[in-house]
Amino acid sequence: MFALGPLSFAAPWALLGALALPALWFLLRLIPPSPREVVFPPVRILMALARRDETSATTPPWLIALRFALAAAVILGLAHPILNAEPGLKGTGPLALVIDDGWGAAKGWNERIAAAQRLVDRAGREGRAVIVLGTAAKPEPPAVTPLAAAAARKLVESLRPKPWLAERRAVGDALAQWGEANRSPPFPLAWLSDGLEAAEGEARAFAEQLGRSGPVLFAEPPGERLPLLLRPPRSEGDALVLSAERPSAGARREISVIAHGDDGRPLARERLALPQGRTNGEARMALPSELRNRLARLEIENETGAGAVALADERWRRRPVGLASVGTGREDQPLLGDLYYLERALEPWAEARRGALADLLARPLAVLVLADPAPLPAAEAGAVVRWIEAGGVAVRFAGPRLAVATQAVGAESADPLLPVRLRAGDRVVGGALTWERPVELAPFDDKSPFFGLAVSADVRVRRQVLAEPALDLAERTWARLADGTPLVTAARKGKGWLVLVHVTANAQWSDLPLSGLFVGMLQRVVALSQGVASHLPGPPLAPEATLDGFGRLGAPPADAQAIPSEAFARTRVGPRHPPGFYGERGGVRALNLADSVPALKTFPRPANVEAMAYGASVETDLRPWLLGLAFLLLLADLAASLALRGHLALPRRAAFALLATALAAFPAAAQPQRPDAEASAIAASADPTIAYVLTGNREIDETSRAGLEGLGVILRRRTAAEMGPPVGIDPARDELSFYPLIYWPLGGGQRPLDAGAAERLNEYMRRGGTILFDSRGGEGESLLGMRALARQLDLPALEPVGPDHVLTRTFYLLREFPGRHVGGRLWVERAGERVNDGVSSVIAGSGDWAAAWAVDDRHRPLYPVVPGGERQREYAYRFGVNVVMYVLTGNYKSDQVHVPAIMQRLRR
Repeated sequence: MFALGPLSFAAPWALLGALALPALWFLLRLIPPSPREVVFPPVRILMALARRDETSATTPPWLIALRFALAAAVILGLAHPILNAEPGLKGTGPLALVIDDGWGAAKGWNERIAAAQRLVDRAGREGRAVIVLGTAAKPEPPAVTPLAAAAARKLVESLRPKPWLAERRAVGDALAQWGEANRSPPFPLAWLSDGLEAAEGEARAFAEQLGRSGPVLFAEPPGERLPLLLRPPRSEGDALVLSAERPSAGARREISVIAHGDDGRPLARERLALPQGRTNGEARMALPSELRNRLARLEIENETGAGAVALADERWRRRPVGLASVGTGREDQPLLGDLYYLERALEPWAEARRGALADLLARPLAVLVLADPAPLPAAEAGAVVRWIEAGGVAVRFAGPRLAVATQAVGAESADPLLPVRLRAGDRVVGGALTWERPVELAPFDDKSPFFGLAVSADVRVRRQVLAEPALDLAERTWARLADGTPLVTAARKGKGWLVLVHVTANAQWSDLPLSGLFVGMLQRVVALSQGVASHLPGPPLAPEATLDGFGRLGAPPADAQAIPSEAFARTRVGPRHPPGFYGERGGVRALNLADSVPALKTFPRPANVEAMAYGASVETDLRPWLLGLAFLLLLADLAASLALRGHLALPRRAAFALLATALAAFPAAAQPQRPDAEASAIAASADPTIAYVLTGNREIDETSRAGLEGLGVILRRRTAAEMGPPVGIDPARDELSFYPLIYWPLGGGQRPLDAGAAERLNEYMRRGGTILFDSRGGEGESLLGMRALARQLDLPALEPVGPDHVLTRTFYLLREFPGRHVGGRLWVERAGERVNDGVSSVIAGSGDWAAAWAVDDRHRPLYPVVPGGERQREYAYRFGVNVVMYVLTGNYKSDQVHVPAIMQRLRR
């Protein structure tokens, strides 16, 4: 690249054309324009006149200047001048572009991609190939493939952050091996970092590794663009203790953490402070049991990325546990009673309810605990059995009453509340069935729900009731003593479980109630009561729904793998196991990113790199302006040539019109153009027309128009709907009632609505119109724009689209609603909120559907869709068809369910 002060030329060889300008000037002077032709029949009279030497006319100076300027503009345009161009890349060979695309890169992702595209453009101007590598961990070693600049730009545009940690060393090794294999001289490298390092010195070692291959450009985000991390909460009594981290200490900062239910609705919001000079902070979120038991997700408000999300499963819910008072009333005596120990063990993490057996069974209950009860009447025992068979879990503790009952009835006992037959009496140190000393617990079997709990050597058993040997006794045993005798047995009854602990719930027979193991065992049993089957032996837990890099919950990727249930607690998040919910519905477990992330820390800028910024580029490409000017000068030269030859005799008014038309073709910053309101209204009243809101951003508006045109083509091919061309509207000025559907793309710099526009939109929705809000990926400013609109508009309460919603079957049967991107939920008006034939006045999502629908004049797609390619684009079209048919035809698909009942009434 050749530079003259602030002006640089990407193709300086084209400036050699300036050497021909003097010759062009002399040539233009010597060759006059063609003479004007005049029609005059008696010209033969003039042929007899005497001839004399004549001097030919010369080209007018203004025409010479015009053509000279035209040639200069073309030469300068071909030289590709750039004002304030960034310096050229050092080294030889391709540019290796290393992009941190792990979980920490989600915040400020757009700036990272813009910086990468600028580097690709620089490499393209210098004729270099580009190697694009992401540092997020991959199942296979990264492949080093040099690409042309155009292909590299498309690859960069398709990148998305991953919801797991970066693994930079593998990228450094791959580049080093490629360089050695190709005997490459030092080549330029650029590292676009996320500002985080996983271990002390890891980033410095990676920079040194890159530096051995060539000169390194390095970019890091400013402090305010570093990500925050939300740790999974811990339970303390009735509250959840929230914990958030930031990479570096600084001034005091307050954030908000929002709790969402399993239906996506917000349950609570809590402020959390990060104190000055500290990197972490905590807050307590108190939720009633009814709300806490619906908790599915915690997230930091206005923060982008999987690190700002903590998913919750049964471990964070307070399940109601009934402590039945069936006895003499001494069960709750401090330090002596069974219920006293149980209540103390349950209070920090469960809702312990005490009462009579009938009263407990009359309310929703997860676990019923019977602490050595007196013999139950047949009616009460039958009620407990029926409750267990319906899905409940009953836990019975042994004690003197049970020992006496087995002594009296013996092994022939048919007690319906025992999972195994018991021997007569009990075994006690110094008794008939005696031990020489108390016995400790054996390690838990890998098929037991208690597997993984640490067994303390301090827990000793002095007395127990004994199980009668049977063929299935081993299968029914969850815990054993060191001598092999069962300590906890269980049996499946219907949909529930019946569990027997062969010792008392107090410290009379054993030390178990005095240990932390007692609490852990109760937690596993309570979790089992709600279907968390991962504690039991069974099939691996398949991914149900996973987070993407932006923290959006959606369908799991195709390469996500199931996790063995017994290894779930030890599983680290990665490409094979992304964060999300695993298991079957009703018994899922949450795998959180934060459990695999070490303490956040930044790193100093490496010493062997050249710094660059993520900010906007300061360079200005002058080539489009110069080539546009050359085109205008060419038109002017053509018009002048025709006029001098007498072929362009225009009145003055027509000449001015021609000049205005030529000037209109000059490139300039485009402004959104509003179509004529009356003409648009007439067209919209003739054919169904979809409108889109003009945002003022040329790229977004063009994408909306092209997307709706592409969707219109699909509708005409596949349905009977004859759609008119899409119309861009301004809600503050245009009449909205002609459009059944308005597509509203949300982008950065969303302009606030004035009072008049807000009222017009509210009236439009009240009268049956539908607005499709698209946050186009849902990152950062788009979400803020949606929240700002929600404060200005009278939006109804929203809920996620369920599997039975009409949108899933209006025309096509759909389970997901992808656009250019996948993931994220689709929100509609809550059922029953308004009339309008059941059609939602608001549909909101983040699929960037217009980009997936957009086509050019030849109906070719304009934008790639990731990660599903053309199959994903097809589903995006199907979603668009469903939305349009839903808006145009109402809820008729839902009405079809009632057709049999309607026909039966008509027959009467």
